[in-house]
Amino acid sequence: MKSVTTLFLAAGLALGATALHAQSMQPAAIANVSDAEGNDLGQVSLTDTASGQVLVDIDLSGLPPGVHAIHLHETGDCSASDFTSAGGHIAGDAKHGVMAEGGPHPGDMPNVTVAEDGTLKLQVFLPALSIEEMIADADGAAFVMHSGQDDYVSQPSGDAGSRLACGVFTTGG
Repeated sequence: MKSVTTLFLAAGLALGATALHAQSMQPAAIANVSDAEGNDLGQVSLTDTASGQVLVDIDLSGLPPGVHAIHLHETGDCSASDFTSAGGHIAGDAKHGVMAEGGPHPGDMPNVTVAEDGTLKLQVFLPALSIEEMIADADGAAFVMHSGQDDYVSQPSGDAGSRLACGVFTTGG
């Protein structure tokens, strides 16, 4: 009987720890992403982690297949038909791209490959991004997907092509 009680106690503690972990991993910011025609493509969420890095969780569909650049942009505004209202990348004091000396921007992410069915599910960590200072600031921030690939070195934005999807981040605060 003692081993059964110990087993149930251990299981209860594990469930409690799992619930606590899930609660602490709530996204701090969420962007509902749309294309230029206003079609809903899904969400991108940002979560602070215990390590200090931001977890970016991307869950999108209805995208053109192929390789595309994705970035976090400095202004929370997707109102322009070409999404240029989102401004440039969240840059901080860095240069653009992982191949550039002094790079990358806090909002730079790796190129992504959208599946043939138009879906993209991906998680990326951004070590230099601050949700409080760069996402939840006075003018907000946006997620942007580009039509082309980022070359990881061209200034200021990697020669990534036009903007084909955009989402403004909202924060809980």
